Amino acid sequence: MTHLDGNACAGALSDLFGDDVTLALGRCAGCGHDAVLAEVVAYVTAMGTVLRCAPCQAVLAVLVTTASERVVDLTGLSSLRLAAPADGG
Repeated sequence: MTHLDGNACAGALSDLFGDDVTLALGRCAGCGHDAVLAEVVAYVTAMGTVLRCAPCQAVLAVLVTTASERVVDLTGLSSLRLAAPADGG
């Protein structure tokens, strides 16, 4: 299956978090690798999006959108660090 980089899920993540999350720093729970989400490996299909750690290929996150809900599983991330808003809010 062909993969993209983490920028492929920018819209879906922005809808959920309200910001450009591709610049957020995530840590893989499997190998401890830190990377901005724009650099992870993204597999985008009609069923949803799977984000994988580039070095170890562990699943970091799964995003699924149905007609009635959005489901996000972030269990593969031991942390996700988002920058504070520029206005300090």
